[in-house]
Amino acid sequence: MKNRPSFIPALHTTTKSEADSAEIHPVAASYIVTFLKPEMLHVYRQIKALREFCPVILTQKRENAAAFPFENVRIVRKPITHPLRRIWQKQIFGRPITIYRSEARRLLKELRRIKARVLHVYFGHIGVHLIPLLEICGLPVVVSFHGADGQVGLEKPIHLERTRRMIELATLLLVRSESLAGRLVAIGCPREKIRLHRTGLPLDTIHFQQRTIPEDGQWECLQACRLIEKKGLKTSLRAFAAFLKIYPRARLTIAGEGPRKDALLSLAAELGITEKVSFTGFLSQKELGKLFTKSHLFLHPSELGPDGDQEGVPNSMLEAMANGIPVLATLHGGIQEAVEHGVSGLLVAEGDDAALALAMSALAADPARYFSMSTAAAQRVEAEFNIDVQARTLEKIYREAIAMAS
Repeated sequence: MKNRPSFIPALHTTTKSEADSAEIHPVAASYIVTFLKPEMLHVYRQIKALREFCPVILTQKRENAAAFPFENVRIVRKPITHPLRRIWQKQIFGRPITIYRSEARRLLKELRRIKARVLHVYFGHIGVHLIPLLEICGLPVVVSFHGADGQVGLEKPIHLERTRRMIELATLLLVRSESLAGRLVAIGCPREKIRLHRTGLPLDTIHFQQRTIPEDGQWECLQACRLIEKKGLKTSLRAFAAFLKIYPRARLTIAGEGPRKDALLSLAAELGITEKVSFTGFLSQKELGKLFTKSHLFLHPSELGPDGDQEGVPNSMLEAMANGIPVLATLHGGIQEAVEHGVSGLLVAEGDDAALALAMSALAADPARYFSMSTAAAQRVEAEFNIDVQARTLEKIYREAIAMAS
């Protein structure tokens, strides 16, 4: 059987304007395994905001093209032997899956064809996957870490060894929070290789709405996230059940999909709050925006997952803050780098539903504090998480990496 080609042409014919752009602006090639999963809107925004570089996407699979329109995409197919490789490398040898040398050479050929000046790899574990390419490409390589990719699985010696090898080969490493930078340093990454690059939000498209306490006591609480362990959703449900005893007209909406849904539904029933809690499933950005508009409190009591997974800075939390919603969250991961306790939100210890309920009730009973936190939340995002500022920061990092490689 003949092998399928590793590359198929871009999903369009390169236009003259694109060719001209590539001549004027250096090419930044971004490797993203699936372009693009619904929960990766922040990555799409980041790439689209580039101005001084011409972005080209290398991906194994194109998804949700209507939601994430982008012209300059190159499809990189997995080899037909990928299932065997998965069994051989992961199940028999217990090591991270890495591409074949032949794949690395074909990727290098494509990088040269598009005249890439820098390769940006999303995410840390994908950088490990691409080690054979990183060993031969000669380009400056920037690898983004967003959370679990810098933590989960590293208790296994071979995974830790491979991650350290990838770190050695990379030119610079990007992290979303200082807490994640600390995790990388703890596994042996030189601090001088790490650059802080925050999530950026298009604030011109987000409508700030000054929040005031609902006079009828009908508090609308919201948590938007994947339904996984580290999001602290059980803590949210238990805290909300206690809050309901003081504000019986309150409601909680949980937006998102994930493997913990059935367990959460069972807990809601056990707490006797099923009729007060709505599980919406995954929502489009427009639908989520409507929820933000009518919500009064945003809950995000993240906690360390059983597999060591730690939160960076949650994107949905930032969007809630930009909309003017005070946040009630935990002293976890990068959350406290975005939420100033007592100023733009309230933070409690991980897993402490009683403390979270108390914080919710205290804020609900203090109109002046609630009003000021609404304003401060939006101001905090504007100061630290503006997409234009963060895109210029990324371009500066690209230029630094190119200079270092030269």
